[in-house]
Amino acid sequence: MTSVAEMIARANARVTTIAVGEALGLVSDAGTVFVDLRDSAELAREGMIPGALHVNRGVLKFALDPATSYHQPALAAGKRIVLYCGSGGRSALAADTARAMGVPRVAHPGGGFKAWLAAGGPRVDSGSA
Repeated sequence: MTSVAEMIARANARVTTIAVGEALGLVSDAGTVFVDLRDSAELAREGMIPGALHVNRGVLKFALDPATSYHQPALAAGKRIVLYCGSGGRSALAADTARAMGVPRVAHPGGGFKAWLAAGGPRVDSGSA
């Protein structure tokens, strides 16, 4: 059996991981879409990056695919997509999925939302994003 840690390590070898400092600089960039992959309970408890789009990791493939009813047009606008989760594991796997689907400009911040908060990144309540 392949462990989750091995899967994450393989994904990280194939995707672009950006430093939290770089991610902080992109939060107000009109050419970048932040996507929060965490579940609703996490968002309600911890908040999210201002302006982020919430797409639960389980439906990300459908949100990326214009042929599905779950498609999110913001993800097909030619913008850089920065996927994030709590600590970086789910976002690494999701970025690898997006890469495999042909998304050209996808990345995830190392350390996820926890690192974002530790670096002083802004957050809003999930109902305010």
